[in-house]
Amino acid sequence: QVQLVESGGALVQAGGSLRLSCAASGGTFSSNTMGWFRQAPGKEREVVAGINWSGRSRLYAESVTGRFTISRDNAKNTVYLLMNSLKPEDSAVYYCAARVVRDYILRYGDSYDYWGQGTQVTVSS
Repeated sequence: QVQLVESGGALVQAGGSLRLSCAASGGTFSSNTMGWFRQAPGKEREVVAGINWSGRSRLYAESVTGRFTISRDNAKNTVYLLMNSLKPEDSAVYYCAARVVRDYILRYGDSYDYWGQGTQVTVSS
C-alpha cells in the first residue's frame, strides 16, 4: 500500500512562489506515475500536473502551463510541484496522487490509485 504525505502549502501573496513536496512510502515509487490535483471550495477536483516514472512524459493543466513545474526524485521517493507567479485563483487544497502503472504516455483522465490528505495553498491578492 502506498502512503503519500504532502507538505509545503502556505499563505502567499499573488506573484509569489511556493514548492510543494510529496513523500511516498510503500509500493514501487520509481514505477509509478505521480500527479498533483487541486480542489477549490465549490469546484470539482482538477488535474494540475502529472509525471511518469522516468520523468520524460509530463502534462499540465492549461491554466498553470509555464508557471508550474512538476519534478521527481526517485532516489528520495518524492515528487515536487514548483509554483511560480501564483494567482488568487490557484488557491485550493493540493493533493498528491499515485497511479500504479508504468506509463510512457500521460493522458488527461488517467485514474489514480492512492491519494494524500492534501495541503492548503492560499494566494492573497
